Amino acid sequence: MIGPLLIGATRFLVGGQGVWVGTAPSERQRIYFANHSSHLDTVILWAAMPPHLRRRTRPVAAADYWGKGRLQRHIALGVLNAVLIERQARGTDPLEPLKTALAGGDSLIFFPEGTRAAEPLPGAFKPGLYHLAKAFPEVELVPVFLDNLRRALPKGSLLPVPLSCVARFGAPIHLAASETKPAFLARARDAVVALA
Repeated sequence: MIGPLLIGATRFLVGGQGVWVGTAPSERQRIYFANHSSHLDTVILWAAMPPHLRRRTRPVAAADYWGKGRLQRHIALGVLNAVLIERQARGTDPLEPLKTALAGGDSLIFFPEGTRAAEPLPGAFKPGLYHLAKAFPEVELVPVFLDNLRRALPKGSLLPVPLSCVARFGAPIHLAASETKPAFLARARDAVVALA
């Protein structure tokens, strides 16, 4: 019940229309990777998908934020079915929960920058997307540009400003056989920037 209310409220306040530019909604297993500038990013991207895809598409969220309070934890796990990761994991693979979700057939919503940025275009991508692409070559990697969200709910704000926000989905990419990590991460970032 909270999920539809959250989506409805978000769409009422900031839109959240999905524009499928280089692809279409699909049952194929995917990692949707996007720029990250607002706490609304996950909800907008999730809301832009058809309901049947939302059930198997799990946002990736930082455990140090989304797992710390009762309300945040309930929204992350109970409403969005998120995969929580430890950003400061020591001695363990921080991507292990994501690999488990992918091995179970779920799709993911992933923010390769690792944290929210104040700039309109994404910063450099951290290596997580590369490692997931290498471990799961059959999973489609779909770039997404989230437009206007840094203005609708900037870092540090509690209430959104009513602006029209859009999630643009691009053509899937894959890791090439001989592609280096820096080359792949630059190409993946460029795929998001091209949708801006």
